[in-house]
Amino acid sequence: MFESSVVFEANYNSTSDIVVNQGGTSSGKTFSILQVLFVKSIQESNSVTTVAGQDIPNLKAGAIRDALNIVSSSKELESLLIGGSIKSGYNITDRIFTFTNGSKIEFKSYADAQDAKSGKRKYLFVNEANGIKEDVYEQLQLRTFGQTFIDYNPDAEFWVHDNVIPLDNCQLVISDHRHNPFIPDKLHEKIEALKHKDDDLFKVYARGLTGRIEGLVFRNYEVIDKVPDDAKLLAVGLDFGFTNDPTACLRVFQQGDDLIVDELIYSTGLTNPMICDELRRNGVGRTDYIVADSAEPKSISEIYSEGFNIHGAEKGADSIKNSIDILKRYNIKITRSSTNTRKEIKSYKWDTDRLGKPVNKPVDFNNHAMDSFRYIALNKIKANNHGHYSVR
Repeated sequence: MFESSVVFEANYNSTSDIVVNQGGTSSGKTFSILQVLFVKSIQESNSVTTVAGQDIPNLKAGAIRDALNIVSSSKELESLLIGGSIKSGYNITDRIFTFTNGSKIEFKSYADAQDAKSGKRKYLFVNEANGIKEDVYEQLQLRTFGQTFIDYNPDAEFWVHDNVIPLDNCQLVISDHRHNPFIPDKLHEKIEALKHKDDDLFKVYARGLTGRIEGLVFRNYEVIDKVPDDAKLLAVGLDFGFTNDPTACLRVFQQGDDLIVDELIYSTGLTNPMICDELRRNGVGRTDYIVADSAEPKSISEIYSEGFNIHGAEKGADSIKNSIDILKRYNIKITRSSTNTRKEIKSYKWDTDRLGKPVNKPVDFNNHAMDSFRYIALNKIKANNHGHYSVR
């Protein structure tokens, strides 16, 4: 039906009531758990599975996208949906897969514990559990009469470590990128290279071990539902990627002392014409100021020729630290739909020298959205003689 990894086997063969998947980046844990849930759904008639996430944008960018990829890559699996296709068997509005045997897989988020009291299910998957409150989990678990699956990146201990893993009916599965045979060799190499960059990040993201990321660049930021109507567009930031690194594009607004970040693009494999199409689709106009990585002059020239007001970032000595210093003078707010930006900022930390002393640049890992953000500071915000900052 589909190719699978050892992470799939560990979850599918588990007889524990609760299966906790602690994993590093690109370990394939979410993808594998979803494969397990699809198999169980077609093996058991009229079963209900709930995939619970911290919010709908996060689910759409992660678990739902993975689920659609799993189904679309397996004609056999797709044929078992109602109507024999994703179009008829997946309700995009309610986010529910329905199978010919009556089984359903639903993707939901819950505002609070009271909200989580609605509905019962055979299987529960708590996706990225460190973004979900414990009381919400407890109410969902009380209404689950089969197995519960949990996954997360272990950047810090939280309620799962204290109150779930110690239970007798819980199995812990620890995975990392080495257990995922389906990612490119270059990505394996990039993740392994963290051992030469940062011990904290290597432990968490390359080995899936519980850690605590110290020395974060941005400790205080706020997640908001949407860009305020009276916020003024400051600029659009663009960081180029292709095969292993995503192209990241942010729209940044200003409202007084607040900078509001709204993610537009975060995807690999985009050519410059495709980037232009994405910019248009996301409403970036011909006069909107775009600032991009100046190390890609050819890409900037090609996008400029398509009618966009694009400029290279004004880099210079200490420009990384200076741009961060500028941004930290403001209150940073990130829209809820900016899922990848929210993930990056949680691991964006200062690099250290061989003695463990912080240096004036962050670790060069998982920083594509953050670089886009910095470029805007370099070109659009400057300091006056009194040390205050103003928009150019």
